Amino acid sequence: MNTIAIIGGGASGMMAAIFAARKGAKVLLLEQNDRLGKKILVTGNGRCNYTNTYQDASCYRSEQPDFITRVLDQFPAEKVITFFRELGIYPKDRNGYLYPYSDQASAVRDVLEQEVYRLGVDVRTGISCTGIQKTNERFSLQTSHGSLTVDQVILCNGSKAAPSTGSDGSGYALAKQLGHQIIPVLPALCALHCTGKHFHAIAGVRAQGKVSLFVDGELTAADTGELQLTAYGISGIPVFQISRYASKALYEQKEVVAMLDFLPEYSVDEVKILLKERANRQPEKTAEQFFTGLFHEKLAAVWLKFAKIKKEKLCGDFTDADIQRLAWMIKEFKSPVIKTNSYEQAQICCGGVDTTQINPETMESRLVPGLYFAGELIDVDAICGGYNLTWAWASGYVAGQSAASA
Repeated sequence: MNTIAIIGGGASGMMAAIFAARKGAKVLLLEQNDRLGKKILVTGNGRCNYTNTYQDASCYRSEQPDFITRVLDQFPAEKVITFFRELGIYPKDRNGYLYPYSDQASAVRDVLEQEVYRLGVDVRTGISCTGIQKTNERFSLQTSHGSLTVDQVILCNGSKAAPSTGSDGSGYALAKQLGHQIIPVLPALCALHCTGKHFHAIAGVRAQGKVSLFVDGELTAADTGELQLTAYGISGIPVFQISRYASKALYEQKEVVAMLDFLPEYSVDEVKILLKERANRQPEKTAEQFFTGLFHEKLAAVWLKFAKIKKEKLCGDFTDADIQRLAWMIKEFKSPVIKTNSYEQAQICCGGVDTTQINPETMESRLVPGLYFAGELIDVDAICGGYNLTWAWASGYVAGQSAASA
């Protein structure tokens, strides 16, 4: 019986181990942390949004989008839901975002670990793999606990995001040792740092709005939702969703600008009308009081400063130029981006093992027979909403099944 070594005991690694073992393979699972699935515990703010009933190609990103579809088609969200139900996870549906009914990420981790041990997988924690070679149709692994020889290998080491959970990027070096190309690995699903001292004044403000990302003057991505303003720039789910494009553009030394729209449901002309009517109804109020009840006072103060309107000025004295400047502050608050948050604060990474060198039907390397990949190590990332875990489950399933069937 062939032995399959799976390097990395996270979401995709446990998934690969389960399905390889269910096919009757002898499976060795190596994890450098002291327990399996450590990163799962911090997903979904500790609740683990493990998949989403809404699935569309636009939710996933890669240099080769078709690659993702061919993998996900083999283990779609419906199969993810059924798989976890069979392990005891009953889903709690929040507008298509699925969580374990207990709202505990530990439940997802625990049922996977329980199934891994039930199937007799040889689990070895606290052991890292530092080198890999293939000779005479077998793989030699150099680990922190000596050398191992196995028949097949599945690399599931994860990315460089959240290194405190064990994702240290070591898998990229192993893939490169066997001749694979790595698409530049950069932080994604993270906050953006912007220029401007005014961010200190609006730190802590949360507001509904739209963020549009311009790269060298061209609209590249946009998203709408709750924006979070920080002392260094912008954060919140909409910012996370577009951050991978900012990362890539900054890496390529391009100009990156985030344009914030705090009334996306209104056109600029409609905002002008709204502001003019508001000023006419409350002519005795001061500019400092003008936005009370509509926008946060910290935001209002910054807008008035940028529009060069003194806070003591009466609303009844606003000129058309004043109204126009305020409207543009609300609709196009320009925020040049200078960097992203680091890997430590990023939820995932974009980039990874080049998908052109992987067969999407099997997750086997096109360069090295018997070598498979799964999870974040590959050049696939996704938006928030359970999609990155959906990718982990699907790619782990395909890699485990394929390796055991080879």
